[in-house]
Amino acid sequence: MFLQLFNWRTGLAFVAIAIVCVSLFYSNFLAKKIAAEEKQKIEQWVEAVNEVSNSSNTQTNLSSRILTENNKDIPMIAVNEHDSILDHYNLDSFKILHDKNYLASQLEEFKSLNKPVIWKNPFDPSQNNLLYYGESSLLKQIRYFPIIQLVVVALFIIVILIAISTRNKSTQNQVWAGMAKETAHQLGTPISSLEGWVEMLKQTNTADKIVTEISKDVERLKLVSDRFGKIGSTPQLEEANIVTQIENMVTYIKRRAPNKVSFTIENNGQEEVTALINAPLFDWVIENLLKNALDAMEGHGAINIDIKNEAAQVLIDISDTGKGISKKNIANVFKPGFTTKKRGWGLGLSLSKRIIEQYHRGELTVKHSELGKGTTFRILLRK
Repeated sequence: MFLQLFNWRTGLAFVAIAIVCVSLFYSNFLAKKIAAEEKQKIEQWVEAVNEVSNSSNTQTNLSSRILTENNKDIPMIAVNEHDSILDHYNLDSFKILHDKNYLASQLEEFKSLNKPVIWKNPFDPSQNNLLYYGESSLLKQIRYFPIIQLVVVALFIIVILIAISTRNKSTQNQVWAGMAKETAHQLGTPISSLEGWVEMLKQTNTADKIVTEISKDVERLKLVSDRFGKIGSTPQLEEANIVTQIENMVTYIKRRAPNKVSFTIENNGQEEVTALINAPLFDWVIENLLKNALDAMEGHGAINIDIKNEAAQVLIDISDTGKGISKKNIANVFKPGFTTKKRGWGLGLSLSKRIIEQYHRGELTVKHSELGKGTTFRILLRK
């Protein structure tokens, strides 16, 4: 899949580069051709002006036509040897009237674009007037065309990549959901069998403690199956007391944690903090975060859960005193398959993020982490 995506992107990039290169080459060719033609027009214009100045009216029909028809779009400014502006042609009349610096700025621009054409002063042949000229609107369009095309191609590539990315995410979600539902289905058969065996043990007067513990494990398996069964479906959200949910999960994890790990819950004086949640899935997230904290502390340390009830949201910060996460890994902790453990699939945090953000419309982030000092994960639930 990755190789196919890579080939898609590579091929798309090569096509885009080829289009832009051909466009730049051809546009540059056209621009040079039009620039040469415009220079020729300016030279003809100067010749026509000289002819009109030196000839009688009966001999200037062709020259007059060149003056009036052959150059209507190339802007020009005529100056004397001292750079004083003598006349101007094909410039914006409105700007000339309202902006006293317009002609001067245009003259500087024309000087940077083209070399001037020498224009003999008809009244004083010893002096040479200079004619500076700019670019016609057609030439400007030709020059800007590759940039416009480049933007269009870039937008096209971005749209294609977004479409590919969206499709891949949709495929991933389907895989996640399919895997979860298949897991729930596979767990269903042994759970039903175990429930039957538990009932038989009860009838044979087997030690109550053994039956009780087996029953707990069966219930636990049923809970796991129920959690996986809810992945991919729209879960039912119900109002629940977040404090109670977290206390129950801490009690469950605490019995299975090393004795050197301490747990504290801070509810900031509020025994009841309600939010809309799906209890089995929310418990799964808390369990994943607590187990992740235990793994990070390697048998000793402290886990603190801080619950804040705000006007529009509930904030839950789960902090540990473990080994922390390096800055380069913080961006990857929620990616499927990423793990720093020797054992594990790297799916717990990814699943937790999906449950909070897709099903509860909340947020799960790394609030803070420092190597050697610990990590704080934050859950945000909107009311």
